[in-house]
Amino acid sequence: MNDIWKALPGWVRNIVVPVAVAIVALWLVFAVLGVVLGIVGWIFSWVIRLLALVALGAVVVILVKKASR
Repeated sequence: MNDIWKALPGWVRNIVVPVAVAIVALWLVFAVLGVVLGIVGWIFSWVIRLLALVALGAVVVILVKKASR
């Protein structure tokens, strides 16, 4: 592996390889961020649905109590 690395021209070792590594690293970071943000968004949507359901239940209870008077 060391022989292959030393056989590469200097501009490839100093420019092309670091740019390629940076591109792959950014791709991995964005992939992980996408997965994490997707999971957080999914959980957040369920929390919003649960809060809406609880609010609707509270409104129904309040209206039933007022109607029973």
